[in-house]
Amino acid sequence: MKFNTKLIHAGISQDKATGAVNVPIYQTSTYAQTELGGQPEYEYSRTGNPTRQAVEDLIRDLENGVAGFAFASGSAAIHNVFSLFSAGDHIIVGNDVYGGTFRLINTVLKRQGLEFTVVDTRDLDEVKNAIKNNTKAVYLETPTNPLMRITDIAAIAEVGHENDLLTIVDNTFATPYIQQPLNLGADIVLHSASKYLGGHSDLVAGLVVVKDKDLGEKIGYLQNAIGGILGPQDSWLLQRGIKTLAVRMQAHEKNAQKIFEFLNNNQSIAKIYYPGDREAEDFKVVQKQMNGFGGMLSFELKKGLSVKKFIEALKVITLAESLGSVESLVEVPAIMTHGSIPEKIRLKNGISNELIRLSVGIEQSEDLIEDLKQALDKAQN
Repeated sequence: MKFNTKLIHAGISQDKATGAVNVPIYQTSTYAQTELGGQPEYEYSRTGNPTRQAVEDLIRDLENGVAGFAFASGSAAIHNVFSLFSAGDHIIVGNDVYGGTFRLINTVLKRQGLEFTVVDTRDLDEVKNAIKNNTKAVYLETPTNPLMRITDIAAIAEVGHENDLLTIVDNTFATPYIQQPLNLGADIVLHSASKYLGGHSDLVAGLVVVKDKDLGEKIGYLQNAIGGILGPQDSWLLQRGIKTLAVRMQAHEKNAQKIFEFLNNNQSIAKIYYPGDREAEDFKVVQKQMNGFGGMLSFELKKGLSVKKFIEALKVITLAESLGSVESLVEVPAIMTHGSIPEKIRLKNGISNELIRLSVGIEQSEDLIEDLKQALDKAQN
């Protein structure tokens, strides 16, 4: 089955009880059992729910894994995965991951005894040199948020397998439409499904997929024990959103390419970060492991231009947290999504105060470019 068909028909695409072509919202906390001490398919909705099961099986099939799990948020999914490890375990983390991941690591997980080393996961020597006797995993994003850096997943996975480490990949920006980390050797892939998979700014969710049964049993146990599960209403919305992923991603990509070309030829722009930039140092890896460039890009205005004036002059593009929705969204990472990272670390990692991240929506590209053009004019006043 081809990917675009899997989006519609993979997992549980119809209701087994009634034949409904959309799995209903099973808004229930518990289920009647026919015998004492039996083994019913569903017994309590924290442990399992038919609506949640449908979206979990769908993402499992799209990422070519053995089991999928749905959580109340991307952060809940990340926390659940890190809960695989015990106090004293060491994890290598990419230096350009979501600010909320850094917050979770530094204010919660370190307090609980986990150890972390932050590296540029594009540099295999840096990754290898960070490995210690107690290292258990490498955690990375690719493309990264917000600098669009690209890590060679297969190369990291090979290092992981040689050293008995798990390779964990946040695939939020690319989605399985563009990139499938488990096929490249990763052990765990996760998503903030609030973004492209949901696609409409109407839900908050996280997804995890694993490539072997043992990991699936461990994640499933933790999901039930910790309890940060996705509710049936949002599970239903998420499955509906995923069904249109292909057509939306095609539109996102087409618009992002046009906006990149516009910004790349604009004298007001100092630097652009975009996976489809053929002059970028990571482009060979993009060609190797991605089937497209996605809808995300970041850029810096030239010195002397006002980021504040530019942002506040936008009329079509919305200033907001999040990304991956049908509407175009813009934010300033230093103040918003990555504001929890200490400035010294943030600047060292390349996230300047002038950096602007743009999630390109599916509006008419001419309207988006005209909006950017008039806002850039305002930034010079």
